[in-house]
Amino acid sequence: MIARTLAILVLLGGCWSFPRDASQSAATRSRESETRSASQDRVILDRSVTLFTSAAEGEPIQKAAEDLAADLQAVLGTRPKIIHRQEDSGPLTIFIGEQSRLPEELRANGLTAPESFSISLREERWNPRHATKVVVLSGADMRGTIYAVYQFSEKYLGIDPLHYWTDHQPARRTSVSLPGSLNETYPPPVFAYRGFFINDEDLLTGWAPGEEKDKTGISLEVWDRIFETILRLKGNMVAPGTWIFPDDPQVRLAAKRGLIVAQHHAIPLGLNVARWPKEVPYNYSEHPEILERAWKNAVASYRPNQEMLWTVGLRGLSDVTYASIDPHVRDNNKALGALISKAIADQMQIVRSVRRDAKFVTNLWQEGAKLVQQGDLKIPPEVSVVWADDGYGYLQDHGEVSTGQGIYDHVAMMNGRANQLTEMVPVERTFSEISRYTKAGATRYFLVNTSDIRPVTMSIRSAMDAVWKGTPAGGDPSGEFYRQWSKEQFGDKVAGRLAELYKEYFNAPAHFGDPPHEYGDQLYHTEVRRMLLSYMIDSPLYALPSQAPKWSSARILDGFGPPPNQLPAKEWLSQTIAKEIQQCGEAQPRWDAVWKKALALEPLVPMARRNFYREQVLAMIAINRQSNRILFLLSKAIQDAASGNKAQAQQEIAQALTSFKEIHRAEGAAEYGKWKHWYRGDWLAGIYRTRKLVETFSKFLDDPETHIAPPVLWDGWEAYSVDVN
Repeated sequence: MIARTLAILVLLGGCWSFPRDASQSAATRSRESETRSASQDRVILDRSVTLFTSAAEGEPIQKAAEDLAADLQAVLGTRPKIIHRQEDSGPLTIFIGEQSRLPEELRANGLTAPESFSISLREERWNPRHATKVVVLSGADMRGTIYAVYQFSEKYLGIDPLHYWTDHQPARRTSVSLPGSLNETYPPPVFAYRGFFINDEDLLTGWAPGEEKDKTGISLEVWDRIFETILRLKGNMVAPGTWIFPDDPQVRLAAKRGLIVAQHHAIPLGLNVARWPKEVPYNYSEHPEILERAWKNAVASYRPNQEMLWTVGLRGLSDVTYASIDPHVRDNNKALGALISKAIADQMQIVRSVRRDAKFVTNLWQEGAKLVQQGDLKIPPEVSVVWADDGYGYLQDHGEVSTGQGIYDHVAMMNGRANQLTEMVPVERTFSEISRYTKAGATRYFLVNTSDIRPVTMSIRSAMDAVWKGTPAGGDPSGEFYRQWSKEQFGDKVAGRLAELYKEYFNAPAHFGDPPHEYGDQLYHTEVRRMLLSYMIDSPLYALPSQAPKWSSARILDGFGPPPNQLPAKEWLSQTIAKEIQQCGEAQPRWDAVWKKALALEPLVPMARRNFYREQVLAMIAINRQSNRILFLLSKAIQDAASGNKAQAQQEIAQALTSFKEIHRAEGAAEYGKWKHWYRGDWLAGIYRTRKLVETFSKFLDDPETHIAPPVLWDGWEAYSVDVN
């Protein structure tokens, strides 16, 4: 009770005194006076705090206020009351409101730029019973206000913006001390549009499937957590899923969170081409009226008040170049560029007929970049050009980026070669490319492909921080980021050594191509499956026709894409075996060294953070280390089997199966708490499928007539793949 009384006195700015021994020295009294003065410069936030929002504030701000109440409960142990009348305020009240709705005396000076915000301290006489210290969380607009809330949570309560994914709980405290001079103003973000593309969402779907009635793929509860995460990282937009419809529930939920809805490159205007009716022609050359009607219907399916950023362009069904399905423009880039230009103009007219102030972007994914660079595709000036990377973090503008353009980036990618389960793109590369675009003034747009989010939390954080406040200055910005991330997530004792370990991790994989492209976790397994199938069954027997583009031998030998049917299986297999024995053999000692160092650091990690260490560090390394070993061993096993040494091949198969067990053990340790069955939905990298095929291969060596389960391959590509035309 005494402590609480003192806290209230501090809040009221009052003075107090206690009887002192008359013999107390002047020096002691002076020190106590200085202590009292210093304490009066602080404001104590405790369980008596109240949250105030005006009833006029929209639902997105109200949801952010609820999140702040949950954050305070996590820190103080009690959920504060949310009030809507000034007279209900307590001695300390947190006031959340958009600048234009605040009382004049609470407004920050110069807060006018979009999405800028401030955190400040004021004193008011709202409640006749006492003065009220007011922590004002305010923004120039709705999202600026939301960012003020989450910035306060992060800076003063210790809330990790990615806490849902990192399981990072804040320290429990009886009170939080705030500076009495609190007055912070935050400028607008560096990039205008910033957000996630939730893509290739196999793990999320398997772990938290949505209700059949909702048709969301992922549960709405998890979608809401995704949207909250974007806002905590100061993002403002989302492409909410891969093959979705404009009226899907998660699209509406994004609006309730205050996010702009964007569309990815394969569904311009939100048209879900992957669900195109089989009996209806999809041909813009011969039946433009059909596509125009479909685009109009897609636009009309969005709610009128949904804030949109419209993607324009033309691609084929699924994620392939349009040229692969239209003979009129096949092998004719000028005709293709002209047709896409016409589609963009028609799409803009359709949108502007119902939304006059619409804003547009076009993503130059794969063939789009080539067409623009050759001058075959002309983009209207009112459409923001967005350059894509190649799935490995290298943006494909070839140095041609200019002011007003933007970025479509991957920290995970499904292409049979990159990463789906673990980190792969070094932070150095992310910072370098974002910095290059910032210097060019190409800061209009940044969409990061996050796939399933949880496996790539570190690279997501690095990218989103950089597009909000700029890339870090100094001689080693990525090294500093690794140290800060390690410190926040795993503590001071391991921060320095773990920062170095992250660099070694990103240097450990085998590489292909120039610039170097890492072996991602998918490569090991797609390669093994194709090698085994090529050995057991010739490729025409296990490939099914589809809309996939045709692949060339050159692309295969460079490491892009699966073996094409036109390349003889034996030729491809012999080339691949030799390459992988060398590449993976050289990489294995690097992976072994990284693993050994990671295990040595584990005892230094605080007990409360060891589960996340096992997921973020140990499982990530184990998947890559053991998968590299599997590809090496199976390459040798096929080579030995082909030369008649089946006994040696069986030994190598047995060793590979042991590596699968190690992966399973590491994944099991990462499936703690709410993450139980996280890897159940690993359909795209497909480690379980690889293991089953390796077991079949072992039986095949003893009995060539053994049953082989039907493989899931379409023209040599799985699920869908990067388009090379």
